[in-house]
Amino acid sequence: MTDPHNDVTDRPPPVRRSLLLILPALAFTALAAVFFLRLRSGVDPAALPSAMIGRPVPNFDLPAVPGLTAGGAPVPGLSSAELKGQITVLNVFASWCAPCQVEHPMLMRLAKEPGIRLVGIDYKEPNPEAGQRFLARHGVPFSAVGADASGRAAIDFGVYGVPETFIIGPDGVIRDKLVGILTPENFASVLTRIRAAGKVAAAE
Repeated sequence: MTDPHNDVTDRPPPVRRSLLLILPALAFTALAAVFFLRLRSGVDPAALPSAMIGRPVPNFDLPAVPGLTAGGAPVPGLSSAELKGQITVLNVFASWCAPCQVEHPMLMRLAKEPGIRLVGIDYKEPNPEAGQRFLARHGVPFSAVGADASGRAAIDFGVYGVPETFIIGPDGVIRDKLVGILTPENFASVLTRIRAAGKVAAAE
């Protein structure tokens, strides 16, 4: 009598087994390549509409990232009350976010642009020190960083993935939103959008 556990007739042939193992990896590689090419294109990545555009920033008051310093001075936390008076670019990032690491040199470049205040929200870190280590390693482009341990502030902004960047007018109203990373290819376009947001706010 044939032992069903030793019956090899139900096993897929070696070639079929190899294909079953390879196909998921090929599919993942193809999707990753498409995503990378979209990020590196000259088009603003995933510039999706947001229900928050045209609305005042939601109320929040976030503490500073523990131990974070820049130029020898502590970097303060961030609250909604501070997002008025000049064009502010708010970047939502996290140390565990790989695209955030790719984007970071461009944030350092953006921080040098005159008339633009760049601030950050450190989103749902695994521990309080993670954000500090990330910025200490890569540089601190932000004049203020709020530690959003629970993710509540980001949720109120409508964030569903990091990085996301909001352009806020001097009146504290969200004027534009960039989903995805800032790149050398789209830097000029994003800078134009930032300047345009300031002109719209001034005209109203």
